[in-house]
Amino acid sequence: MSFPELPTPAPGEVLLVCTCYQDGTALWGRLLGEIKGRREGDVLHVEGGRVRLRVLEGRGWDGLLGGNVPALVPPGPPAPLVILLADIPVVYGGGAPLLVDLAQIPGRGVRVPSGRLGEVLGALLDGALTFDHLVGDMDVDGIYQGDAGRPAFLATATPSRWIFPSLPSTAAAMLVRTSFDDEEGWRGLLAQLGGADEEGWVGRNVDLDEIDVERYPLTALVVDDRAFEDLRPGQVPALVPPREHTTLVALADARTFTEPGRPLTVVDLYDTPGQPAVLPCDMVGSMTCNLEIANMDFRDFVPEKDVKPWWER
Repeated sequence: MSFPELPTPAPGEVLLVCTCYQDGTALWGRLLGEIKGRREGDVLHVEGGRVRLRVLEGRGWDGLLGGNVPALVPPGPPAPLVILLADIPVVYGGGAPLLVDLAQIPGRGVRVPSGRLGEVLGALLDGALTFDHLVGDMDVDGIYQGDAGRPAFLATATPSRWIFPSLPSTAAAMLVRTSFDDEEGWRGLLAQLGGADEEGWVGRNVDLDEIDVERYPLTALVVDDRAFEDLRPGQVPALVPPREHTTLVALADARTFTEPGRPLTVVDLYDTPGQPAVLPCDMVGSMTCNLEIANMDFRDFVPEKDVKPWWER
């Protein structure tokens, strides 16, 4: 799958792209009516006057994800700070639009309530807010200053490295090693997950008759490459190729080899790109299965601060 290049916004403009279509028709849900402002052609002047949204429709962007966006931004100034996506959660769930970072850690996202777009975008463009501020103040649903609980783990740490290769293309899950200080611990993790086969997968040789349905085994493509050392959750979405819809990316980071349960940092690629969920490694298989059959959402696995997660109750 490939997407067309995005246009360059004029100064003071933010692109608002529809990524959901039915029979070629753009689906916006209630979003355009919820944004307070004045519409002139394809430009929406947001209430307050400081921000203009350029409304974009085009079937070529059907299925566009936040992590796909950085590769579609044309080179050269003026470089946009952010872009807005009206995606499936907006159209079918009435959720907040997805704001995608293009400046600090390109490809990560946070959802901003439609009624606050003028306020938040104006502060971003003026420099009064940064994307780190937004991510650091989002709730477990990925909404900036939302009224759900606060996440126990935040993805605001400044990366120590910025350049990484693309991750492999797969429609399954990926297990990516990002910490290389404990070789014995890494081998122990792979053994606990059922062992890696000759093609570099874990979980494909598990005896189905011995499966614990409460701890379903993880089937994932293993990426064991120092090129991904110190990769952070917010950097992951932009590295996932758009050709296939990867279920999730689980990072085996320093926490994996120092804390009980060998926790993995699982990264959201869809609802709030870059949002982390830290789970014991033997829970990630169940998470993968539930996401694949749309039985649960990523947010259902994001631990809430000072609240025992449901899998420990």
